[in-house]
This record gives sequence, C-alpha cells and structure tokens, in this order.
Amino acid sequence: MVAVDEGESGPPFAYTIGLSAKFGSPELCVAGLSSRAANELLGKLVEDVGAGRLSLDGDHIPAGIHEAQDCVWRRVHPSQFVGDNQVAVERAASAWIGKSYFATDLADIKAELEQRPWVDSAAVKRVWPGRLEIDIREKKPLAYWSDGRLVSRAGELFAPPNPDVAGSLPMLSGPDEQVREVISMARTMSDKLVGYGLGFAGLSLEQRGAWTLTLSNGIEVVLGRDQVEERFERFIAVYENRLAARVDEVSRIDARYSNGVAVQWKSDVAQATPKS
Repeated sequence: MVAVDEGESGPPFAYTIGLSAKFGSPELCVAGLSSRAANELLGKLVEDVGAGRLSLDGDHIPAGIHEAQDCVWRRVHPSQFVGDNQVAVERAASAWIGKSYFATDLADIKAELEQRPWVDSAAVKRVWPGRLEIDIREKKPLAYWSDGRLVSRAGELFAPPNPDVAGSLPMLSGPDEQVREVISMARTMSDKLVGYGLGFAGLSLEQRGAWTLTLSNGIEVVLGRDQVEERFERFIAVYENRLAARVDEVSRIDARYSNGVAVQWKSDVAQATPKS
C-alpha cells in the first residue's frame, strides 16, 4: 500500500471563512468555525459522498468548499514490492502531491498505475483529511520467457525493466499465442517430476510443435510433436527403472521412440568433442 498524506509539519487547516452550499436540502451555512470543527464537518461530507448518501459531481461541488479546504496530498508512505513499484510509485506520486483533495481524479491515478509493467491492479481511495491510499496488486512471475520477458501466473507475458528481480525461475519458450498451453504442460510435468526427485528447469515449444523438456540437472528430454504425454510417461518409466542410479552420467534423452528412449551419455559427448 502507498499512502500520500498531509505533512505533519504542514500549516494548520483554516476553515474560518463562511461556506454556503445547497445539496438539494436546506442551505448549509458554516461561519467562524475552528479548524478542527470545519475538518470534522468536511470529513462528514466526504463520508456521506462515499456512502452514497450525498452526490457531488464535478459540476456541483460548491466552489466554497474547493476554496475553503486546503487539504492536499503531501507525503508518500511506500510498502515493499517485488518489482520496481516502490520507487516508481513514489516518483509518480510526486505529481499528485499538492493537488486538491476533491479535485484529484482517482480514476486517472488508477489508470496511470495500471500501465506500469509490474502492476496487475490498483485500488485508489481518499482517506480524510488528507491521505490518498493506493493498494497495488503485483503480477506474480511464474517463469522467464525465452526473449527476456516474464510470464505471470495468470499467463500474461510482460516486460518490466528489471526482470532479474524475479529471481531463479524456470525458462519457458514458444509462440506468444500459445503461452497458456506451455504453462499448462510445464505445470503437469513439473508436478510429476517432483515425485521422482527431479527438478523442472524449462520447457520449449518450437514453432513446428516439437517439445523439449530441460531438467534442473541439465538433462534435455526430447519429446517431439506427437503423443507428448505418452512419451513423457515413457521417459519417467525408463528413468525410474534404468537411469536413476546413473543420472549424473546422462546428457540427453530422446523419447521419440515407440518402445523406449535413446540416451546420450556425457562420456560420449566428451569423446566426440574435438580437442583444441
């Protein structure tokens, strides 16, 4: 939450001039009130507006209230964020400090905040006498996308200026329009791998439809385009029965075979690599 409020050392409110306004009811007159009393009165008006008991649109807010109240946004109180929002919101909020309490357009502030890459949604409200409260819900990163963007848990691709703050996450890739399909497949495989002591590091969907799984130990599992789920299950079965004890020796597994898998060993890769 971010709050922009009145400064503690700011000037006292002074509502000692006369106010008059008609709200579809007998005329309300305030004259010679102390700052505290006028604050309480205007606070009650704000509460009535918020509760729907009183309607004041931009064309009908009495000028006397605008002129008499000197309540402005003065200071920012940030909360912790994962992305760049703490600094960014403080910077953006500086544009609101000094604005009128009533005249500030909360919808504009909300729309501006929700344009920020990390922001999923923002709720903005006034808190009398001089505070603006902003509740921000950030996008929760699920994985990195191959081009440097992040994938949110909701399946949205977004490009913040500081994606690295998301920390250690799996790497996914594929056509943008199939991001949800990639996420679904990744979740299915990741959940299955955990039961066999294997970690999920990434999943790639090529343009032509071929899938490749990467384990956290660096092993690549080629699954191809067809019968991907069946091939994945076959890999799991072979791993459990034949490869678990030798997993540190495995470089790559090709599961595109009907009756088994082809294993490329690290020793074979080392022998095939020409010496410089």
